[in-house]
Amino acid sequence: MRIRLVVVFRMGGVSYRGYHWEDGAVVFEFERLGDAFIQVMSERVVEEEVTHEPSAVFVELRTKEGGKVFEAVKEGNIYRAREG
Repeated sequence: MRIRLVVVFRMGGVSYRGYHWEDGAVVFEFERLGDAFIQVMSERVVEEEVTHEPSAVFVELRTKEGGKVFEAVKEGNIYRAREG
């Protein structure tokens, strides 16, 4: 099955690093590690082929200051998430 994820981040400079499974959920990994960022809303769209329907979809954002994890909501055939 194909998962399409649309994520809105509060800053630019975010890179997609891949995904992993964790307790039945898919966790999409993003990273923002530079020193300067554009203060704009930026959207990233990721599509991945997975073996089965996940119990949930999460976005993990790693930064120099640490990181955060937030959940995506399924809307039709698309998962949507927003950095909070």
